[in-house]
Amino acid sequence: MDFKIKSTTQEKLNSINQFLHQEVYPIENLFLHHQWQELFPALEKLREKVKKLGLWAPHMPTSTGGTFTSLVDLALIGEVLGQSPLGHFIFGCQAPDAGNAELLHMFGTDEQKAHWLTPLVAGNIRSCFAMTEPHTAGSNPTLLDSTADLKNGMWHINGRKWFTTAAEGADFTIAMVVTDKNAAKHQRASMIIVPTNTKGFEIIRNISVMGAEGKGYFSHAEVQFNNCIVPEKNIIGKTGSGFALAQERLGPGRIQHCMRWLGIGERSINISKKFLNQRKISSTQVLAQQPLMQAQISDSLAELAAARLLVLQTAWSIEQHGFQASKNMVSLIKFHTANVVQRVVDRSLQSLGGLGMTDDTVLSFFYREERAARIYDGADEVHRIVAAKNFLKK
Repeated sequence: MDFKIKSTTQEKLNSINQFLHQEVYPIENLFLHHQWQELFPALEKLREKVKKLGLWAPHMPTSTGGTFTSLVDLALIGEVLGQSPLGHFIFGCQAPDAGNAELLHMFGTDEQKAHWLTPLVAGNIRSCFAMTEPHTAGSNPTLLDSTADLKNGMWHINGRKWFTTAAEGADFTIAMVVTDKNAAKHQRASMIIVPTNTKGFEIIRNISVMGAEGKGYFSHAEVQFNNCIVPEKNIIGKTGSGFALAQERLGPGRIQHCMRWLGIGERSINISKKFLNQRKISSTQVLAQQPLMQAQISDSLAELAAARLLVLQTAWSIEQHGFQASKNMVSLIKFHTANVVQRVVDRSLQSLGGLGMTDDTVLSFFYREERAARIYDGADEVHRIVAAKNFLKK
């Protein structure tokens, strides 16, 4: 395999990395200490700068206002952006907007694209995705029980969802709901666009996660659909195609998640490196000279390098052979990379001692936030079982 990165891609990666160091890292403290009133205007200014640099929306084709070139390039970009919890948002490729935009681009009608996709890609509006329910198994969307009944050309939607990321401030949600209870289990649900100003759509609360309640884009909400009524034309794709669309939406997203986690791991190692080389443990020695610290750094470097190659190989395989032929690899990278980043962040935090526990660095945020990596978009246990079953079938 040719591991050389194209010169144009490398130039783009260098520009993004430089932008992060000069513009993004300096405002991370506003995020870590929940200074929302100062943070949000600062983010908007940086988003405008990114657009002027021609680096906006790297996940979307140029025909929609993005700068996508290839899935491998997107993976590499995601790795760099992942070094900051603000990176993807500032560059217009944050979840759940990214997945929703890809969904609308692939399966939306011309009217849906004009009304929702164009302003979403431009960053003029935000969206959320309502699939997971508090009372059904999140790892099995065929068990969803939120419903949409079609009456006189209008969908009547009822149900409760949670972990609807970025619902606060979103202009619309894509709701995955049951449209035919009697259909085969993979044809029961559909995806329907619901404007958040629709009567009956209610944000019940922003969920406190690991001791922190987010704000706006950085929040996870529990939402209720109380007889929300929207036109029949708001359905995405065909009736009963919700499960298939969910797989299309989550597949490429897992590549981006994994590369973002690798970026988190690299940032964590570099924070640890800087600290170890400065922290004196005697008049003549620093922590970096301790063999145990060196061994831990080596373990992290090796694990990240191996995971990175596996993720890039998976991205390459999807481009060459399609998602269906590569879906087993996607399951492997999902649970493997999620565990790697946790171990790397844990070692890095440990190396900083008491400082690692504080919000004076981004490490404690990574430690809290990325524990969820082993749960969302399919729990570890599910991906392990799926990968093993598919392998054994062959």
